[in-house]
Amino acid sequence: MNAIDSKTKYVLAHFYVVNRTFPACVNFLRQIKITCYRQILDVYEKEKHKPVKKRKLITFVSDGFENYRNAFNKLFYRTCKLHFGVPIACRKYGLKHNNNSIERYNGKIEDRTKTMRDFGSHEGAEGFLNLRTVIQNFVNPHQGLKGRTPAEIANVDLKLGRNKLLNMIRHVAQQVPRR
Repeated sequence: MNAIDSKTKYVLAHFYVVNRTFPACVNFLRQIKITCYRQILDVYEKEKHKPVKKRKLITFVSDGFENYRNAFNKLFYRTCKLHFGVPIACRKYGLKHNNNSIERYNGKIEDRTKTMRDFGSHEGAEGFLNLRTVIQNFVNPHQGLKGRTPAEIANVDLKLGRNKLLNMIRHVAQQVPRR
């Protein structure tokens, strides 16, 4: 399961699961709540005085998998909106929201996993997804963002310079305490 900000293309959360059960969906959305809830509450505080129909809250978009809606309602039902059951080609049908960016990201992961054939373990899958997220957010420039990375658009500036992946490794190595 993956979540991407549609404007910045920044990967907000990922969670490797074999089955998309309700508890798995709750754990996945809890990752977003942990990292983004302050921003979500800031938007909610500005909008809560307006009539419910006129509020411009942060909007989650998902496909029609029911566990997503149930997990969303458990964690975000007052502070955010959910557009549920959105088809991939929704712009073609005149709908405002789409899930194209997440479908493309999932497709890239699927292409890569087909060539790998197997992760070998749950830990291997988590490691792969963590690296994939770092590369998506901080290393690879995005054509739709005019050659900038999602982190640059989201104002997450780690001053990585030209050799972004190597400098990201150095940055993380400095953060890890030595034994």
